[in-house]
Amino acid sequence: MTTFTRPALTSLITGLAIALSGCDSPNTNPDNGADAQGHSAPSATTITHNQQVSKQLPFSDQQDFIDAERGLVASEDNLLITDQKGNVVWNQNAYKFIKGKAPASVHPSLWRQAKLNNKHGLFKVADGLYQIRGYDLSNMTIIEGDTGWILVDPLTTIETAERALTFVREQLGDKPVSGIIFTHSHVDHFGGALGVISEEEAKSGNIPIIAPAGFMEESTSENMLAGPTMARRAGFMYGRDLAISERGHIDTGLGKAPAFGTISIVAPNTIIDRTPQTLTVDGVEMIFQNTPGAEAPAELTFYLPKQKAFCGAEILSRNMHNLYTLRGAKVRDALAWSSYIEESRNLFSDAEIYFASHHWPMWGKDNIDSFLKLHRDTYKYIHDQTLRLAHQGYTPREIADTIEMPESLNKSFSNRGYYGTLRHNSRAVYQGYFGWYDGNPANLNPLTPTESGKRYVEAMGGAEKMLLSAQQAYDKGEYRWVAELLNHLVFADANNHDAKQLLARTYDQLGYQSESGPWRDVYLSAAYELRHGKPAEGLDLSTARGMIKHAPLENFFQVMAAQINGPKADGLALTINFTFTDLNETHVLQLENGVLHHHKQDPKTDADITLNITHDLFLDIALGTADMKKTLFSDQLSVEGSKLDLVRFFSLLEKQTDPFDIVSRQ
Repeated sequence: MTTFTRPALTSLITGLAIALSGCDSPNTNPDNGADAQGHSAPSATTITHNQQVSKQLPFSDQQDFIDAERGLVASEDNLLITDQKGNVVWNQNAYKFIKGKAPASVHPSLWRQAKLNNKHGLFKVADGLYQIRGYDLSNMTIIEGDTGWILVDPLTTIETAERALTFVREQLGDKPVSGIIFTHSHVDHFGGALGVISEEEAKSGNIPIIAPAGFMEESTSENMLAGPTMARRAGFMYGRDLAISERGHIDTGLGKAPAFGTISIVAPNTIIDRTPQTLTVDGVEMIFQNTPGAEAPAELTFYLPKQKAFCGAEILSRNMHNLYTLRGAKVRDALAWSSYIEESRNLFSDAEIYFASHHWPMWGKDNIDSFLKLHRDTYKYIHDQTLRLAHQGYTPREIADTIEMPESLNKSFSNRGYYGTLRHNSRAVYQGYFGWYDGNPANLNPLTPTESGKRYVEAMGGAEKMLLSAQQAYDKGEYRWVAELLNHLVFADANNHDAKQLLARTYDQLGYQSESGPWRDVYLSAAYELRHGKPAEGLDLSTARGMIKHAPLENFFQVMAAQINGPKADGLALTINFTFTDLNETHVLQLENGVLHHHKQDPKTDADITLNITHDLFLDIALGTADMKKTLFSDQLSVEGSKLDLVRFFSLLEKQTDPFDIVSRQ
């Protein structure tokens, strides 16, 4: 669990001192002005870069601030949410320092977005339509029905959702929950479900629970197979170990940060699988649009005719979104995404209010139409221009450095790269069509980073010469080149302290110059780990038990197959019946040729082992909350066949428990 720290002291004074002195060399007392986590002061190059940005964008435009504050009903001044053990789940208070002009260590446009995302509380959007914002990464929308509250996207965790609904009821009345809508299959839009209704209420069927087709499958499976890698990378993307400060984490661009608490899910009883699809929920008419395979594998938008209000879910937000997310995921279809927005624009052309799963609403038919056109054309432009350049032979790296948005698409703050960026989204389009190989044979079978690093160091005349060259480039503000150069040196020798320190200072500057919240967090997290090492522990998956227990058993066995150590399993053949006594369901596992297959079927009579186990105990084992050997030899389950063979089988499973190296190889 992450406990966020208080903001560090401002870096503006030290940054200006560096600029006025003309000193940009980290060799001159390199730790001078470092914050509590060791992040260096912004260099003169960074200060100049961020000052120039301030002159290029229309910061005098205050309409977003007017919209973000419109309709405020009430807000909590001390918004700190903890779990039952006292661990911090959400700390809006930590961001109070984000006000006034941007410090030299933050891109001014990102600072502006962070100030807007600081606006929190309960807001009236229209009669019978409210939003509570700033209690999580996402918003929870509240629609007044005939008998109660219809809740849209009940946040990430039970703790944040419960606190948000409590505040809503304090302000608007203690009405029951009369409906729930999950707009899509990402956890920040459903994880708090059991914070707003009980399991008994969910199972009763009396409350309409609405979700897009494929919701349960996608929401429970997205992170399972790729989970350990994705979780580790997500720590970088969201700055999990960074202090919340002027030189640390300030915002994701999409919202402040993910909440770290207890995750749940409830199964929908009403599915949206076509467009348009009209439902009446607790007396409220809603028209739904099914939008699978764009921002999320399963997603919907909807329209409220009474209020003339359109919910864009997350296919629309106040930033350029990700066609590829840095935590790692399958690339998203830019062309489909653009088409859905155009479909929304035509289907809900009478909309006078726009609201969504993140950020603040918009009012006015013309404003909404322009907004939809802007985002429609953004994703299609990236798609089309990436292909145009690829057809000319440009590689992904070259396209990312070449492609530019036209002025007509680049003038709005709502389209800036606060979350996704033009550079990495163009790479996503290329990857979607052409994969990882750029066509250059030198990149077909390259050396490993460690081996390549050693050769680069040798070719440049040794570590000292390489470090000197990097220092000279750093002094010129050539930070991208310094990062590329020193990455080779650090991978060649993870114990080279000077190289790691200079690379860390380089990542500091790249982070300070980033308009994207995730880019900033990735760079600064890399700098943090170069200075302090990787985390001792990974994420605690037991907090997600409430969601994982709903995953199909097939998903668990797919994960198990990906955990088999193939070389160790070579020559071993086993057939195992996994019989779940409380589900009356059996999965037959067959291990041969170092590969694990599974089939849901009747038990094999000639199996080497039959394991009779309850679903709950199986979850304990899968989540690592049960002692394997004690469990296998206890009376909590029964084993027919050789327990030693079963222990041998489980010994072949490699579970990633410790965080792996990212910025170097120890």
